[in-house]
Amino acid sequence: MKLDLKWLTKKPNIPTNITWGVPWPKGKINRDQAITLLNEHEEMLPHQTWPLAYWPDGSVKWTAHSANLSQEQSLSLSTDKVPFESKGLVVEEKKDKMIIRNGTMVCTVYAKGAKMLELEKDSQSYQGFLETLVEEREEQGDHLVISHTMAIGHIEQIELENKGEIRTVIKVKGAHYTKAGERFLPFIVRLSIYRDLSDLKIVHTIIHDSDPDRYYIKGIGLKITTSFTGEAWKRHVQMAGDEGVYSEPGQLLLTRKYRNADGLFKKQIENEQVNLDDTPDLKKLVKRNATWNDFKLIQDSAVHYKVMKRREKENAWIDVLHGGRSQGLLYAGGDSGGIAIGQKKFWQKFPSSLEVKGLTKDTSSIICWLWSPDSEAMDLRHYSNETHVESAYEGFEEMRASPIGIANTNELFLSLYSSTPSTHQLFEKALAWQNTNLLVCDPAYYYQTKATGVWSLPDKSNEFSSFLERELEKALRFYRKEIDQRSWYGFWNYGDVMHTYDPVRHQWRYDLGGFAWQNTELAPNIWLWYAFLRSGDPAVFEMAEAMTRHTSEVDCYHLGEYKGLGSRHNVVHWGCGCKEARISMANLYKTYYYLTADERTGEILKDFKDADEATVKLDPMREFYPKDEHPTHTRVGPDWAAFCSNWLCEWERSEDKSYFQKIITGIEDIKSTPFRLLSGPTYGYNPETSHLFHIGDGNKGGFHMIIAFGAPQVWMELAELLDDEVWKEMLAEFGEFYALSDQEKQDRTSGILHNKMFNWPMFSAAMIAYAARRKKNHELAQTAWRLLLDPKQNHTPLPIVEHKVTSWKTLNEIPWVTTNTISQWSINVIVCLELLKDYPPKSSLQKSIKSEIK
Repeated sequence: MKLDLKWLTKKPNIPTNITWGVPWPKGKINRDQAITLLNEHEEMLPHQTWPLAYWPDGSVKWTAHSANLSQEQSLSLSTDKVPFESKGLVVEEKKDKMIIRNGTMVCTVYAKGAKMLELEKDSQSYQGFLETLVEEREEQGDHLVISHTMAIGHIEQIELENKGEIRTVIKVKGAHYTKAGERFLPFIVRLSIYRDLSDLKIVHTIIHDSDPDRYYIKGIGLKITTSFTGEAWKRHVQMAGDEGVYSEPGQLLLTRKYRNADGLFKKQIENEQVNLDDTPDLKKLVKRNATWNDFKLIQDSAVHYKVMKRREKENAWIDVLHGGRSQGLLYAGGDSGGIAIGQKKFWQKFPSSLEVKGLTKDTSSIICWLWSPDSEAMDLRHYSNETHVESAYEGFEEMRASPIGIANTNELFLSLYSSTPSTHQLFEKALAWQNTNLLVCDPAYYYQTKATGVWSLPDKSNEFSSFLERELEKALRFYRKEIDQRSWYGFWNYGDVMHTYDPVRHQWRYDLGGFAWQNTELAPNIWLWYAFLRSGDPAVFEMAEAMTRHTSEVDCYHLGEYKGLGSRHNVVHWGCGCKEARISMANLYKTYYYLTADERTGEILKDFKDADEATVKLDPMREFYPKDEHPTHTRVGPDWAAFCSNWLCEWERSEDKSYFQKIITGIEDIKSTPFRLLSGPTYGYNPETSHLFHIGDGNKGGFHMIIAFGAPQVWMELAELLDDEVWKEMLAEFGEFYALSDQEKQDRTSGILHNKMFNWPMFSAAMIAYAARRKKNHELAQTAWRLLLDPKQNHTPLPIVEHKVTSWKTLNEIPWVTTNTISQWSINVIVCLELLKDYPPKSSLQKSIKSEIK
C-alpha cells in the first residue's frame, strides 16, 4: 500500500523536522507492520514511526511519523518496503541528567535544580533557565506600592517521553521559586531534539496556581546564558520584523571620520566577518564608539512592535524602530557563532518580547518572554464582584471565577550557529518557525478510513449541495476575517471567538456575562475540525489548532478542585460558575492530537479521561438535585456523552478495556430505562462503577442540551465501532422522536414527554438524518432538511450576507450571528450531507428556499 502525503502549507526551504499523524482503515495495518517514507524518486528517507491509536480488532488506527525534511516536493508512506537501519540519536540516561548527542550538538537536560538544559556546539555552550517575574501591589494611604520578585524555575522531574532515531522528547516538570521559598506557576516543558539538526523545539506549559487578588504575573521567560567571543564590533544582534531581519552590531564601525570605513561598515551590518588589524587608526577610533549591550523587541499588541536598545543598566532605553507584526525571532552571537531564539504565534499571543542583555559583556543572556515585563502585569481577577445570572446569562449564582488551575502552552525554538548567519538565512528560519510544518493526507483518504467520525466530503455536483457548500465556506471565511477584524488575539485569548453579536453597538457582547467568550459552547471545535478534514484548507487548520490549544488549556482546569472540568462561556474565560466535562471532552481535541502527534495534547487527553470523577465534588445538576443516595448526577448529554468521548479516546489509545467497559455499562443502563435515550435526561451517577441510575423521565436537564455539545458526533462514532444494533436503533429512535409533533410525543410516552422539552429543533437535524438513513424514511429526511433550510427554524438566515457599516471604523458584520447557532448549523449540514446524500430535499422545498434567497 502506498499513501501519498502533501504539505499543509508549503515545503520547508531549510532542513526541518516534520512530525505528523496518519489514520488507517480498520484491519489494514497491524502493529508489526513496517512503514517507510519515500520521496518523489521512490527513495527511502530516514524516518521514525510509532502507534497513536488502535481499532477494536487490534489493528492500528493512527500512526505518528517523524522525519527531517527539506525541499521534498512529494512524499509518500509505503507498507511494501522494509525500512533500512540507520544510526539514530544517542541518549545517555544518568541519575541527575540526560545527555543527548544528535550529530551536530550535545544537549544535557538536568533532573534537579535551576539549570534546565545545556547545549554545546563547537566551542560554544548555552545554559537554559526558566524565570517568572511576580508583581505584588499594596495600597499605603494615597500611594500604591508595587514590588517585583523574580522566581526561578526549579526542575523537579524529567522523563524520556519519546525516544526515537529521528526525534527524542524529554519532559521536564517543576515550578518557579522565589528566594524566600514561595512557589509559583508549575511548568511542564517538552524538549524535542532532532538527529543532525542544531535545533531544539520547546513546548512550554505553565499552570496558574496563585491567588489573583494578591499576585500578578509580570513576566514569564526562557533565559539562555552564554559567553560570546570577539570584540564588541564582531558581536551581532538580529531581529525578525514584518518582512525581513534588522541587524545591528554591539559597536558600530561607523565613525565621524570614517563615514563608511572603506566599505567595512556595510560588511559589518551585513554580518560579514570584519578585521580591523590592517586599519589601526580606524580600530582606535571605533573603540571610542558607544557599545550597545541590551536590545529588546517588544510586541505590545497584535499590530505593533518596537525595538529598543541601551548601553548599560543605568542608562536610558532609546527607540530603534517600530513595526507591525514581528516574525518572532532574535539572534545574538559573536565571531565563533551564536544562537537564535523564537516563539511561534509571537504577535498573535502578545504581549511577548525577545531580549538580549550584555551582548558585549563576558556573559550574555538571551530571553524569550512569553509575557513581556514591558507590558502591564497579568490581571486574572474576575470582571465583577457578583454574578449576573438572570440578566446576563451566567450559569450559576455561585461565584467560582477562579483562574487557579488554568494553563497556557507555547511553542519556542532554539537554533545554534557556528558563524553569524545572514539576514536572509535568519528570515527563512523565522518563517519556518511561524509556518505550520505538517504533512497531511487528501481529504478523500481521511474520509475513507472512517477514523474521524461521520462527516461528508464537499459536494458541488448539483445546485442544492453547491449552495450549502458556499454557505459553509462563507461562515468559515467570516470568522477567519472576524478574528483579525476584532483582534481576538493575546496570551489568554488567542484561539477563542465570541458568543453573540450586538448589532446596535456593532460589537460582540464581550461584556455581557455568558454572551462573551465562546469557550467551546455548542462545539465550534468540532465544526472547525470537520471543516478541515473535508477541505484540507490550511487557514481552517490554523483556526482549529488555535482553538484547540486555547480551549484545552485556558478554558479547562489542570490542577485544583476543578481538575478535569472546564468553564462555560463568560466575560473572562474562567469566570462562569458552571464547571463541566463538556468543555474538556476529548472529541474537541483529539483530531489535533492525531494529526500532529503533539505530546502536550496527548497528555491533556489522558489527564481528562476520568473527568467524571470530578463531578462528585461538583455535581453538574446541583441546582436541581440536592445530595441524595447517588454520588452525583449526570445528564445523558452533554455530561455522559463527554465521559463517553473521554473513555473512547483512552480506550483506542491505550487499549485499556476498562474504559470500553465504562461505555458499555452506561449503554446497558440506558437500554433498561423506559424510553432509552429519551429517558431522563438526568440520571443518578456513580463514577466508581460507571452506572447510571434512572430517576425519572422528562426531568430537568433539557433534551436539546443532550445533542448541542457534540454528543451526536461521539455516539455516531461509537455506533461505527460497536457491534450493537440496539445502540444504533436507540440513536435513530431519538432522532425520529425529536421530529414528532407534540401530540405524537405525548401519545408515545403516555403524556410524559412533550414539545416544550424539545427546544432548538435545528440542533437535532443530524440525529433525524441518522434515523432517516437507518429507517430509509424519506419524510424524516425532508424534516431534517427543513430544519436546516427553513428560515423560521434554522436560526441561520440564508444566504449568509455580510454588511459593511461604519462605527469607530469601517466593519463587516453579520447582524444576527451567534457562534452557537452557526456552529450547530454547520456541523449538522456537514453530517446531513453525508447521511442524506441519497435523500435530497424535495423540489418543493428547494423552490421555497430559492424563493427565500431571492
